[in-house]
Amino acid sequence: MSRGGGLLRSSLVFSAMTFISRVSGLVRDQVYAWQFGASPAMDAFFVAFRIPNFMRRLSAEGSFSMAFVPVLAEYKQQHDQAAVKELVDRVTGTLAAALLVLTAAVILAAPWVMAVFAPGFEPGSEQFRLATQMLQITFPYALFISLASLVGGVLNSYEKFAIPALSPVLLNLSMIAAAICASTVMAPLGIEPVLALAWGVFVAGVLQLAFQLPALAKLGLLPRPRWGGAHTGVRKIMRLMVPTLFGSSVAQLNLLLNTAMASFLIAGSVTWLYLTDRLLEFPLGMFGVAIGTVILPHLSKRHAATDSEGYSKGLDWGFRLCLLIGVPACLGLVLCAEALIAALFQYGRLNAGDTAMIRLSLMAQSLAVPAFLLVKVLAPAFYSRQDTKTPVKAAVVSVAVNLLSTVGLLLAAVYCTDAGRAALASGASLTQALGRVPGAHAGLAAAIAIAGWVNALQLAWYLRRARVYRRQPGWGRFLRQIAVASLALSAVVLALLWVWTGWTGWPWWERAWKLAVVVGAGGAAYGAALWLQGIRPRDLRGH
Repeated sequence: MSRGGGLLRSSLVFSAMTFISRVSGLVRDQVYAWQFGASPAMDAFFVAFRIPNFMRRLSAEGSFSMAFVPVLAEYKQQHDQAAVKELVDRVTGTLAAALLVLTAAVILAAPWVMAVFAPGFEPGSEQFRLATQMLQITFPYALFISLASLVGGVLNSYEKFAIPALSPVLLNLSMIAAAICASTVMAPLGIEPVLALAWGVFVAGVLQLAFQLPALAKLGLLPRPRWGGAHTGVRKIMRLMVPTLFGSSVAQLNLLLNTAMASFLIAGSVTWLYLTDRLLEFPLGMFGVAIGTVILPHLSKRHAATDSEGYSKGLDWGFRLCLLIGVPACLGLVLCAEALIAALFQYGRLNAGDTAMIRLSLMAQSLAVPAFLLVKVLAPAFYSRQDTKTPVKAAVVSVAVNLLSTVGLLLAAVYCTDAGRAALASGASLTQALGRVPGAHAGLAAAIAIAGWVNALQLAWYLRRARVYRRQPGWGRFLRQIAVASLALSAVVLALLWVWTGWTGWPWWERAWKLAVVVGAGGAAYGAALWLQGIRPRDLRGH
């Protein structure tokens, strides 16, 4: 099979497993919405969970993976199995030691950490106390999931994609069980129910690590952790990882920044932004992470073998697939925002007002879906060549743009709205006024979108300047095909939404089947338009 065909097959395997994960994650978030709604307690949980989850993004999809996989590929290419095993042992021991120290420090300093990440939570308040307590419970998840990500990186390098992609299902199942426990066990005992979710996160980390170890044992690479500070491979990974800590995690840094800002806004804003992010995770998690995970070891192998032609064609395949998926995903999320939220989340404690608020942030942030997907290919293009400095340059600018956009849009929310001006006129401070402006959280989502496009465009410019990518023939025709298919999708979806209005007022079953019709018809129109223009599945296999 061709290289591109192997990439497509591996991506489809990863996407299929990730689809199962995303569906179980959707069920988890529906249980959250039903049981807890958008409340101060849930805002506290989401902040407490986002901090260790940031570590997961760094390790699974970010700096550690981007530094470890190319070095592992190099060892596989140039050394024997014993050297590969020693590298895995040393990396495991060094990573575990560093994470143990970090975990202990965060648990001990949890009140100060929470003050940094949620400055809008008033110290001494019940919300601040609850968030601090949950951070102490959830942060060990960072230790377990980072080790699980190391194991997943090894499996991916050996083209064993299914098990690492399926392991997040265990997080979702653990969280669903915890939510059920919250209402059936903890609430009757008078214990704060949301604490059950924090313990669910802790258990999930242990399960995800244990789930992948048997597959690693079959490869003969089950690690015997040893300190590797002096090991050549470990030192190289550390040298590559330091700049990637910033460069590959720019989107997550922007999310953390915006979570901190959201803590100043109306209660429920953190939850609204969380659910926005969860809906974006369908295209980004199913396809973006899949493409990025599959293409990194492929590009690393091509670079190690000095196969510049195969390297360039692999990139070209990734770019085309990202646009083929990203453009319709962007259109679908923007056009169907209200329908999606009402059908998926508006149950129990989450009401129509929450749906309206989530719709605002979803429409704003979805505009950058193509950019987020492209970064999943653009960043590995540099890391596979062990170039960790270039993504950092782009990341610095992106975070700065996000910060400036956030400040500008929030100031506009205060000074350009009736609610904001009324709050200032009553003597409220600027931060107090922000807490009285409905919809201000949408400005945070828009800032993330702006920063996402800035990051992608910079990386594309740097890649072009490096002259390691040569565009393959047929791009003009390919872009026209996507444009025509996108018009077909938009026409069908808008026609159905014009016929069906008032989604928040229907019973759940009516929302569900009508959403299925809208999504199915839009997807069918897009696929049919591509087919009629001559695109076939074999065309996605690459060269």
